[in-house]
Amino acid sequence: MSKGRILLVEDDQDIATMLRIYFTGQGYDIEIARRGGDALQRTQKQVPQIILLDINLPDTDGYTVCKTLRSNSRTRHIPIIFLTEKDERSDRIAGLELGADDYITKPFDIDELRLRVANAIRAAERMGLTDPRSGLPSGRLIEDALRELLRKENWAVVDIRINAFEPFKDKYGFVAGDEVLRFAAMMISDTVDKQGSPDDFIGHAGGDNFVLITAGANVHKVVGVLRKRFDEEVQAFYAYTDREQGGIKLDDRLAPLMTLACGVVTSERKFSDIREITEAATEARRQAQPPQRKPSV
Repeated sequence: MSKGRILLVEDDQDIATMLRIYFTGQGYDIEIARRGGDALQRTQKQVPQIILLDINLPDTDGYTVCKTLRSNSRTRHIPIIFLTEKDERSDRIAGLELGADDYITKPFDIDELRLRVANAIRAAERMGLTDPRSGLPSGRLIEDALRELLRKENWAVVDIRINAFEPFKDKYGFVAGDEVLRFAAMMISDTVDKQGSPDDFIGHAGGDNFVLITAGANVHKVVGVLRKRFDEEVQAFYAYTDREQGGIKLDDRLAPLMTLACGVVTSERKFSDIREITEAATEARRQAQPPQRKPSV
């Protein structure tokens, strides 16, 4: 199992290659962006658990990238460690004032960087900021995002749950279950990136439960695409026999293939606290259970 997903924003090919080899060997998944604009696009599609960010980039500087990440509800929680050749006190302070979590100067000790990465990821998980499997905001960050809605208009909250997840995990194991959760997180993020807006919020409330906050006018289109994509793409996680028979045989019954259940509430209804929002979204999700899928032909 991966120790975490790292996004390295570094245009120096030698450093990027060295860090990729090292952190891959340490059990991390690492992705490289060589420009600041590429990094911002990648974080919208798949949220990393930490970002290693060089200050000197070809198209912009790391300070601008950090400021943009911290101003977006989908990325503001990601730990950021600056990598830079600058060692002036004013440069370090500038980075920390923008919300960076740490700062390490080149040339750096690779073991020290590894420890800083591990500590930053663990700290975020201990504080309930991210789910370790999906890397998405969880716990307190979801609550904060919901509280912000009480002062806004034209919003929608979608309670998303994976139907028939437990039978799948019982047969295929918890590792396969975690792979499905990571797939769901990536699929939701990619769909929202294409159908929603950069300000949309995606959270992992725990287990097989996700939360999406988006614009009220666009929510039903997004939900329709989510359900369709999930139905089509989740079949890759099943063995051929289970796909053909339309589910998993458990004793004398057939547990269906996984689907998404989505409950929607909008700002057209008045709420006084976030508990009312989550209860209403959960009830809407229960009432919106999709019909069981027919076996493949």
